[in-house]
Amino acid sequence: MDDELITERRRVAFPQVFGYLRHVTGGLVRHAALIDCLTDYCRRHELALCGVFTDRDATVAIRSPAFVGLVDALELPDTYGAVVPSLSHLGPGSISTERMRQIAATGTRLIVIRSLKPSTESTPSLGTSPNLQPQGET
Repeated sequence: MDDELITERRRVAFPQVFGYLRHVTGGLVRHAALIDCLTDYCRRHELALCGVFTDRDATVAIRSPAFVGLVDALELPDTYGAVVPSLSHLGPGSISTERMRQIAATGTRLIVIRSLKPSTESTPSLGTSPNLQPQGET
């Protein structure tokens, strides 16, 4: 008889994700609360939060330093995706759309903790990216 543990009893690494925040107002307490939100969500959903990239500049550019860091991290082997508290963290309008496209181009998922629609809907209505995964409560 084989003494090796069955698959369900082997240690399995949690999928690796990276957080992204656009935090231009509020102080350190608000920033810590946003990081706690990401951390708690990842813990509850068995995701390994490997780092959080934060943009603090009020000027919104598609290729901001923190967003470039996020995209670079998403291209690392074994990375599952990016997690954001809400889509507003990706920026306004066309900037958000372009950032979602860049995340999708890495072959990883975008996990949105608070979606725009109630979580009772069975399919996301945002439709801009097949990798967009609304999660959690509103």
